[in-house]
Amino acid sequence: GGRSGPLQRTMSHRKFEAPRHGSLGFLPRKRTKKHRGKVRSFPNDDASKECHLTAFMGYKAGMTHVLRDVERPGSKLHKKEAVEAVTILETPPMVVVGIVGYIETPRGLRSLTTAWAQSLSKEAVRRFYKNWYRSKCKAFTKYQANYSEDNLNKTLARIAKYCSVVRVIAHTQIGLIKLRQKKPHFMEVQVNGGDVAAKVAFAKELLEKTVPVRSVFAEGEKIDILGVTKGHGYKGVVNRWGVTRLPRKTHRGLRKVACIGSWHPARVGFTVARAGQRGYHHRTELNKKIYRIGTKGALDCKTEQDLTEKSITPLGGFPHYGSVREDWLMIKGGTVGVKKRVLTLTKARFPTAKRQEPINIKFIDTAPKFGHGRFQTKAEKDKHFGVKA
Repeated sequence: GGRSGPLQRTMSHRKFEAPRHGSLGFLPRKRTKKHRGKVRSFPNDDASKECHLTAFMGYKAGMTHVLRDVERPGSKLHKKEAVEAVTILETPPMVVVGIVGYIETPRGLRSLTTAWAQSLSKEAVRRFYKNWYRSKCKAFTKYQANYSEDNLNKTLARIAKYCSVVRVIAHTQIGLIKLRQKKPHFMEVQVNGGDVAAKVAFAKELLEKTVPVRSVFAEGEKIDILGVTKGHGYKGVVNRWGVTRLPRKTHRGLRKVACIGSWHPARVGFTVARAGQRGYHHRTELNKKIYRIGTKGALDCKTEQDLTEKSITPLGGFPHYGSVREDWLMIKGGTVGVKKRVLTLTKARFPTAKRQEPINIKFIDTAPKFGHGRFQTKAEKDKHFGVKA
């Protein structure tokens, strides 16, 4: 009944069994090179559907909460009210300025050619320079001088003949949302649905036109959100990996890993928790539900139960952001990143087969997000304090 054989004699044992702290699925935990969420795989194409765009970009404004009726048979919340946190993303219309065609090779996709629009706005041209005011601002001037519709049609014919994937190059209108930044964010957005010729025709129609967020997503739809998380700088092992603190009397500090490995192998393994960068990592969140799509200038936070005419911007504005002036999305729950961060929104890559639950929003909170907000609108506040109009 005792230990026998060479294997048992060489095996060590641990005093307490415990799962490891922290996931190894996100290694290396370092600052990302891309500030904008990168789409690593677009949703699967289905030629039987109409041609449509699969992605968009928006800017995180902040959070608020909504009151809604839950319709979830079998749940304890069924037919009850629930207060849920929501995130507001400002999504001004994007401008399509180019078309790219990709051919399939044994090593993956390869871009064949790119067709650009005749004119790019001054805002868009900023993206082609590191330092705008020192540059001569000459990007695309020769292209515009030599532009001809024949050349464009030849390029598009090549894409239609040889390519299997068509994407449009689009940029945000960052000037509309009054951030400090003037340089817009560019991205390639894949066109799904229809055959290649239909995709090319669809993309050509969009050239130099603005695309509103309503033409890409719908209320109640589930989308994937890609972005960069909030950075927290250099952190120790307890904060970064969630390891247990050592006993109080430990010599030379207790927020440490006691043993970082055995004598042999004579190196520290990659699975051992170490101090380092936490946050500012690229992450993709799947299946975030759109509760509402707001329109620029509309007072569209009214519900059947709350008939107050009000916009989404809370009294005093969103902290660290300001007012939402353009189209916006209301997303259930939180999203990655700090306020003002650009987020990439794509159609769901892995759509859930769950029953679509009605949204049934009864109330949207627009009280001030600084301090103890008492009033939902300026009119309500003035009425309470007796301010004369």
